[in-house]
Amino acid sequence: MGSVVLYLCYTLVQYIIALRVGGSLNRMFKDLASGIKISISRSITTSFEQYMGRIGWNEDKFNVEDFIREWKEYIETSASWYGQISDEMKADPVFHEELAVKINEVINKIFTEAPTQAQMEEIESLQTKHGREFDYSCKMEAKYIIETYKK
Repeated sequence: MGSVVLYLCYTLVQYIIALRVGGSLNRMFKDLASGIKISISRSITTSFEQYMGRIGWNEDKFNVEDFIREWKEYIETSASWYGQISDEMKADPVFHEELAVKINEVINKIFTEAPTQAQMEEIESLQTKHGREFDYSCKMEAKYIIETYKK
């Protein structure tokens, strides 16, 4: 599953850049306070985890536009960083490009973080209990399987 979603995330970045940006990168993101950068990364991680959980980690249901819409709703209602940057920055196409790059980096990190030994052992136990195999490729997906089938 990971390779398909990674491709979709790459497509996501290209989609955002094509729709919203032009010009060269001038490192607006780099100049933000570290707390804001951490909060941005956390908002991407949280909204991606919620979105993937909502679609049951089913790659056939993954839709870039739906994810972006859900992330936008999340940052506008729940993310602390969104109120800390100016409206001018929020509207800047270069900032959109930098956010697209950050989204790609965060999602790539999610898919490259291997499940823990404890998660793999718990999933093995759940497979025995439920009499089926669970496919998973990263720590976050393993967490979803455990939370879903432990109930």
